[in-house]
Amino acid sequence: MQVDLIFKVAAIGILVAVLNQLLVRSGREEQAMMTTLAGLITVMLIIVREISNMFEVIRSAFGF
Repeated sequence: MQVDLIFKVAAIGILVAVLNQLLVRSGREEQAMMTTLAGLITVMLIIVREISNMFEVIRSAFGF
């Protein structure tokens, strides 16, 4: 199991949460929403890349 992947996702989540709180408290709700959305898209891209790598490993293991 890749622990660094979990740490990457957690770090992005913490960073996005802090930025979101700072932007909301300064009255910039739209930018806070865009920051949250950008963080979500970034995490989803990382996860999709890892799932793609997993399928490549499975394909090479079974010789497809």
